[in-house]
Amino acid sequence: MIQPAAISIRNLVKRYAPAGGEAKLALKGVSFDVPQGQIFGLLGPNGAGKSTLINILAGLVRKTDGEVDIWGFDIDRDRRNASRAIGIVPQEIVFDPFFTPFEVLEIQAGLYGVPKGQRRSMELLGAVHLSDKARAYARTLSGGMKRRLLVAKAMVHTPPVLVLDEPTAGVDVELRKQLWELVKRLNDEGVTVVLTTHYLEEAEQLCDRIAIINHGELIANKPTRELVGMAREKVVVLTLDRDMDETPAHAAFLKCEKTGPRVIEVTYDKDHATAGEIMALVQGDGLGIVDVTTREADLEDVFVRLTSAPATA
Repeated sequence: MIQPAAISIRNLVKRYAPAGGEAKLALKGVSFDVPQGQIFGLLGPNGAGKSTLINILAGLVRKTDGEVDIWGFDIDRDRRNASRAIGIVPQEIVFDPFFTPFEVLEIQAGLYGVPKGQRRSMELLGAVHLSDKARAYARTLSGGMKRRLLVAKAMVHTPPVLVLDEPTAGVDVELRKQLWELVKRLNDEGVTVVLTTHYLEEAEQLCDRIAIINHGELIANKPTRELVGMAREKVVVLTLDRDMDETPAHAAFLKCEKTGPRVIEVTYDKDHATAGEIMALVQGDGLGIVDVTTREADLEDVFVRLTSAPATA
């Protein structure tokens, strides 16, 4: 039996029409599903339409056209249940600094109508490693603690879907690691996670599936491994036996860059050449090779290629 999607988006359009200004299409008929139980990456360059889409899910922006279901609830016809099915962790750190973390969670649970006997404030603080800060003022927390508190705040009503909008922007490596451990633990417990990030290596490691938006349009939506497999380019790094005045040039080279006095990086299409053939061409120019390493294409290579296309009218 096929499970219904955690989020289903059909022909989503958002048009901004400022008074006296030119109308702008932020989303141009976007359609995709977020499968239940997955960590789903939503990627795109700045201004692509990701934040607009997330704000529509959160109820902060009204869509112009299209349909959006969250856990089977239409955001127009059943906004209350759709809102209860999703938790949003925004980019900005937003909560009253004069409340304690415990009070922040209690107030948020009250806003969602969670009865006092069913609230999990201390349990959630424990899950994000903030039990010892339960009674401290939120303004005294470090940046990393505030980020974790936002995750707990988004989970007070036990939503089956959690959206994290750039959760690691501007945070250090240790905090990033803690946040991803928390996200994976929530996912293991059955929470569907939607993640936006500019750290593409994180998306490649964490996400089961990735959608890419550019210029308000969906340009890719595939399992992560399949998406990475779209890259046909490969790089071979060659250390030569002497300094070079000019880099070698051959038709088989998509790109050849000098990265050191005796080091070149040659990019080639792995469907049309092999590393051995590339090395033979370099040696044919009278250059000796003393060391070789190769690098497969990654998500960043695919992302750059897909998003470098110009906008359609």
